[in-house]
Amino acid sequence: MKGLEYIETTRLVLRKPTTADAKAIYTRYSSDTEVTKYVAWPRHQSIEQTRAFLAFSEAEWKRWPAGPYLIECQGDRRLLGGTGLAFETPTVAATGYVLARDAWGHGYATEALAAVVVVARRLGVRRLYALCHPHHQASIRVLEKCGFVPEELLAGFADFPNLGSGQREGCLRYIRVAGSE
Repeated sequence: MKGLEYIETTRLVLRKPTTADAKAIYTRYSSDTEVTKYVAWPRHQSIEQTRAFLAFSEAEWKRWPAGPYLIECQGDRRLLGGTGLAFETPTVAATGYVLARDAWGHGYATEALAAVVVVARRLGVRRLYALCHPHHQASIRVLEKCGFVPEELLAGFADFPNLGSGQREGCLRYIRVAGSE
């Protein structure tokens, strides 16, 4: 079963990225120092890095039932950020989200993540998880609002390349198991 490539929520559109989205992704969030502070991927230094992400996205959509989604405002179709599913097996997937600075504080991350939870459930994902830097309080709140619970602190687990520490840091693993509402 394939996931929907286009999803509408109350205020948002989640859709599969295309190569035409490179410039908007780069300028709206993937090159922004503050936006990428706590993400696990390096801030994009060039639009070529954004194009590489789009190639990766296309490969994920071919390999698995779903992959990355872009988040847009339903009204004006302005790009707000990204979310999606990263499958490990047909029943285990990770999720996450990133929003442009001007999209912070409006509930968009919660609305987008709730939609991704529904997609995961429909695709038969039994274990959905998200990794989060322990100091990223806004992200922790979003995860908890969407029914994720902390599973464990993974010491020295993740590289957060945009923090500049040069070392692996601890991160929180939040899970949402099938059937938790």
